[in-house]
Amino acid sequence: MSQKHKAKIQKLFEHPISTGIDERRLLAALEHYGASVEITKHNKAKIELKGKEFVLVMSHRNNLSKDEVVRLRHFLESVDIVPEKI
Repeated sequence: MSQKHKAKIQKLFEHPISTGIDERRLLAALEHYGASVEITKHNKAKIELKGKEFVLVMSHRNNLSKDEVVRLRHFLESVDIVPEKI
C-alpha cells in the first residue's frame, strides 16, 4: 500500500506539472506520512505535518490545480517530504 502513497507524492514533483492528481487520494498519502488533515466547511484542507501547517484549496473537480500543486510541492520540500527521501 505504501507504494501507492509514494507514487502520489512523486506525481507532485513531476515535470511538466501533472493536473490529474486526485485530492482525496493525495490527502490519504499525506496522512500515511504522518500528516493530520482536517477538511473545513469552505472546501479547504488544513494539513499539519512536522510542526508546519498548510491550507490546500480544494477544487470542485477533485483534481489539484497547477498552482496548488506548486504550493504543495514547496510545502513538502520545507518539511523534507520529497521523492528521494520517502
